[in-house]
Amino acid sequence: MLEQIPLERILFLDIETVSQHAVYEELSESMKKLWTKKADMLKGNSEITPESLYQRAAIYAEFGKIVCISIGVFIGKNFRVKSFYGDNEKILLEEFRYLLINKFDDPHWLLCAHNGKEFDFPYISRRMLINGIKLPKILDIQGKKPWEIPHLDTMELWKFGDYKNYTSLALLTAIFNIPTPKDDIDGSQVGNVYWNEKDVERIATYCQKDVIAIARLFQKYRGEKMVEEENIIYK
Repeated sequence: MLEQIPLERILFLDIETVSQHAVYEELSESMKKLWTKKADMLKGNSEITPESLYQRAAIYAEFGKIVCISIGVFIGKNFRVKSFYGDNEKILLEEFRYLLINKFDDPHWLLCAHNGKEFDFPYISRRMLINGIKLPKILDIQGKKPWEIPHLDTMELWKFGDYKNYTSLALLTAIFNIPTPKDDIDGSQVGNVYWNEKDVERIATYCQKDVIAIARLFQKYRGEKMVEEENIIYK
């Protein structure tokens, strides 16, 4: 089945997100109350405070923001990678939307991410709406049935119908022997790198490497040879 999908018609992507503020104390009073309600649900019976839980705000589109979207496409034997990143979320989302409507506004294009259906795709869509940006067709899936949504998800593909299972990209790259950098940050460090080190370019580099890993994982699913490093082109 996967072998029938042309690699050149897939847009691989990954996003990196952070909390909207560096610390809980910077929230407005109304948002503090709303985050406290959210934190109460997250902490369960534990004694964790809303302040200490605020580091998890990045994974919720209502309390977080996107600082990087990296994409990759196959063009022949090459894999081209590009990133939209910065402090101004609205600008990077507008630039990403412009690319989608001008280069990928075609029903034959598919999006592919790891856990994309649960995280990347809805997160991007929600943040676009919050920023007053009209959704491009490829992301406007409201009202569609699950089988009518053509997006690909490397985590969902690995489930083989086992909806209780969650498998990280890091684990899959390890068991499939997909090369990953050993000296890079991981997802849990993105907030610190952004807010304390103020190094969004480092985050973009990390995000691009995840896109490459997702593309290589998809190739593994198809039983194909992975794209070589010398065939990866950074724009």
